[in-house]
Amino acid sequence: MKNNLIKYLTEFSNLKLTRPISDKVRCLEIFGVVLTGTGKFVFVDYLNWRLSFVFVTIILWSAYVFFRFKKDKHALKDWGFRTDNFKSISKFLLPFVVISMILFWVIGYLQGTINLTWHIIPLLITYPIWGSIQQFLTIALLAGNLKDLKAAKINKTLIIFITAVFFSIIHYPVGWLMAGTFVLALFYGYIYLKVKNIYALGIVHGWLGAIFYYTVVNQDPFADVFLKVVNQLL
Repeated sequence: MKNNLIKYLTEFSNLKLTRPISDKVRCLEIFGVVLTGTGKFVFVDYLNWRLSFVFVTIILWSAYVFFRFKKDKHALKDWGFRTDNFKSISKFLLPFVVISMILFWVIGYLQGTINLTWHIIPLLITYPIWGSIQQFLTIALLAGNLKDLKAAKINKTLIIFITAVFFSIIHYPVGWLMAGTFVLALFYGYIYLKVKNIYALGIVHGWLGAIFYYTVVNQDPFADVFLKVVNQLL
């Protein structure tokens, strides 16, 4: 009973220390996410500055995360940058990962698009970082803020659908990517509103995304981006 009392007092204390986020801040964050998504069409699709866009996006949003953390020490945990609930979220993610992997291989086999090379190894290592940023923007800042807006109470199902549509659109014009990211965002939106963990979502996003490219989409992002830059420098 004593331990329970301490637990409740600690939780109450944390609530008192957490600074309430205004709707204005939440709307500005949503606008920032939409602006970043729009930037993808300009800097990646039109100007072909994919690597630069990824680096700048990671740096700028990481700076914002640090800024918010300095103002509110509970911001990271509230967004889902935490490790204490890995077990809780794993029971949802594991079946999804297994089913997705099976589908990737079946679709790739039927299409004749399975093309696994050593290039997938560096992608499996680095892509979870970019995957975490994408989940932070799309799931935490978009879905999370839409859910927590005080002025407008939006149905959770609609929030998940809006998030999935947005995430799919920014992967235009590759049809398989649009379809895959739509399904991923539907599932992730549902999971995030139950168990917040950006790390787990980002890692799974990165690993599934890397395998998806080399089995279903028939693209080699490592060659298209990294090796291209290296060849230009040489």
